[in-house]
This record gives sequence, C-alpha cells and structure tokens, in this order.
Amino acid sequence: MNVLQDKVALVTGGSRGIGKAIAFALADEGAHVAVTYRSAGAAADAVVKEIQSKGCKGAGYQSDARQFVDAQNIVDAVVKEFGRLDVLVNNAGITKDALLMRMSEQDWDDVLDTNLKGAFAYCKAVCRQMITQREGKIINISSIAGVIGNAGQTNYAASKAGLIGMTKTLAKELASRNIQVNAIAPGFVDTDMTGKLTPQQKEMLLNIIPMKRTAKPEEIAGVVVFLASSAASYMTGQVLCVDGGIVM
Repeated sequence: MNVLQDKVALVTGGSRGIGKAIAFALADEGAHVAVTYRSAGAAADAVVKEIQSKGCKGAGYQSDARQFVDAQNIVDAVVKEFGRLDVLVNNAGITKDALLMRMSEQDWDDVLDTNLKGAFAYCKAVCRQMITQREGKIINISSIAGVIGNAGQTNYAASKAGLIGMTKTLAKELASRNIQVNAIAPGFVDTDMTGKLTPQQKEMLLNIIPMKRTAKPEEIAGVVVFLASSAASYMTGQVLCVDGGIVM
C-alpha cells in the first residue's frame, strides 16, 4: 500500500531487535529510513542495505543516546541528506536490572540518561524541523514496565514512565502545529533479552500473558507504521499497550 511513500523516518537504536523491525516495516511502506546505533556498526550497515534493497534510501549514524549534542547533529545530518524529517521513533534503550537496594547510582544514571534523556534530546532536536514543515510524527517506545512497574527494574520502569509523561506533555505543546506525539508500551517481545531466559523463566512469563505467547518485533513495528501514517492523524498523546493483554 505504501502508506508512507517518500516520508523520511529516523529510528534510534535501529540496528537490531525491535528497532530493526521498525526500520524494515517503515521501508516496506515506502519510507526512507535513517537509523542510529551505538556500537553495532556492521549490524547497522546490514540494516541500511536491506532498506535500500526495498527501493528506499537508507543511512546509519553512530550515536550515544546519553550524549545530548549527538541528537541535534544527527537530526541535522538526516535533514541535509534526505531534505526533511517526517517521523521520529525513539527506540534506543538499555536495561541494567537489580533490586533497588542493590542498584548502583551508575546503573540508575545510565538507564535514565539513555532511555529518557536520549529521547528528550531527539524530541527537542526534531521539533524545529517539524514545526517548519507544519507536520510530523513522534513515536516513543515505552514499555508496560512504565505503566504497571516491574520488580527489579526501578530504573527502567522510571525511565519508561517518564517517557509516557513526556509524550503526553509534548503532544499538548505540538498539537496546534499538526505534529502528533504518541507512545507504544510493548510487553515481552522476542529479542536477545527474552532469548536468554531459562525454560522455567519462560514458563513463568507465559503464565502472566493472557495470550500465552510473547510478541514478535514485527508486531510492535506494525503499530509504529499505523501511528506514523495518516490513519492516526487525529491521535495524539496516546499510549498503546501492545502486550498480549498483560495490562488488561
């Protein structure tokens, strides 16, 4: 259908997992896609080549989400390369799990700086360009941990809850400029992280999911495509839980 034909998207943390699936899904709908990566240069190159094989333009940019100045530099580079920027997907994130009483200050700072401050930096960087265009879509990848909490993830849950608050506030600030800001809160997704679980841990996990399975990255990506398209042009400030029914 190519519902995003010739739109330009930037996906942070787009070299693997959910980010890679999002980048491919956007390209499948005709979007030109830039991705950021922190250290997985070879993986990012492979993602860019796959985007290009779909007949779209692609580019990869190395970035540390904790470095505030990187965001503006990369947004400027994307606009220079592609001519505009229609869709920002804040996907870059890390976990450093521990019970609160055992969590170090560094673990807290690293997760909050990457997951929340990084998203703030990219939102701030794209605002002027999208306001000039009089249109834009910002999609923040939160988590159900930010909605209902999760033991052992105080830092991660706080960062993802903060992302929801930022989404709602920025949606109000940019609504009159025809810029929609929404969030997706995935549940448990088939990624490297869930792949490391023991059979016993997987069984416990499935017991709390009404649908009795984890999500495929492509199922998260499909919701991103919807929010990036004109089909969601009257939606802003929303949090869509894509979680197999856990929050329900």
